[in-house]
Amino acid sequence: MVWLKKIFYLAVSVASWMMANAEEDIPKAENVHWVSLDFKTLLKWTVAPSNYSYSVQYIWEHDDQWTSSSNCIKMHQTECDLSEELQPPNREFSADILTEPDDQLEYDPDDFPHTFSPPFNPYQQSEISAPEFTVELLEEGKVSVTIEDPLTSFHKYGIQLSIRDILKNDLQYKISYYKSGSTGKRDIVTKSKTGEVAGLDVGQSYCFMVAAYIPSRPKVHQQGAWSIQQCTPGQTNILQELSLGALMGGLFILLVVLVVIITVTVLCCRRRNARSPTTYQSSAVV
Repeated sequence: MVWLKKIFYLAVSVASWMMANAEEDIPKAENVHWVSLDFKTLLKWTVAPSNYSYSVQYIWEHDDQWTSSSNCIKMHQTECDLSEELQPPNREFSADILTEPDDQLEYDPDDFPHTFSPPFNPYQQSEISAPEFTVELLEEGKVSVTIEDPLTSFHKYGIQLSIRDILKNDLQYKISYYKSGSTGKRDIVTKSKTGEVAGLDVGQSYCFMVAAYIPSRPKVHQQGAWSIQQCTPGQTNILQELSLGALMGGLFILLVVLVVIITVTVLCCRRRNARSPTTYQSSAVV
């Protein structure tokens, strides 16, 4: 009986070792993370090349059942577009990436590796791209900044939705501006697509930048990307209009002219001084 027990324990050990090695050979999704811009949300991961495929499921925080993504079943790519499926967006979602064998139609998913994502809330965490805008002079010392809402990848009734269609009253814009040549910046916040900036110095050029601002979000995700700056024209003198290269060139020419004038003046003075004794002696002899 003792030798039977030893054989049994040995068989169990060998089987366990073989199963452990088999699991090690099955690739598992790693570095799972979310990438989301203007509510286009991708789940991404890395994995070693293999003959296995991957399927994605997702669940939201108050649900108790996983949903398979219709776009990401037995795929060999390492990203899954879940934009249309994470709805409504103001929920916290998690995803599960399952490694699957390509050559088996029926199998137990629990026998293969699962990798779970960190939680993600598109409404609270999706990055917002830089908006486009125009600046219009209303009157002396006052301008109007008109902002164009960035578009999303969603459509409704054939119309492409903007970030305002999703964020609604939570969407605001931060307008940053400064006087040309100055380092001091000022910010104002507008709840609409149009903001007015008053109290500007008449005749001066001002530069403006715009970014989406969602104060209802966690602080790290409140502000979107800054736009390219736009500057208003101002009254400038000739020195302001000249570039640095042109200004340096002009100064160089002036320096050369000044050196030539000084050199000519010195030479003339020396020649005149050299002739003066001879002229004096000639006058004395006469």
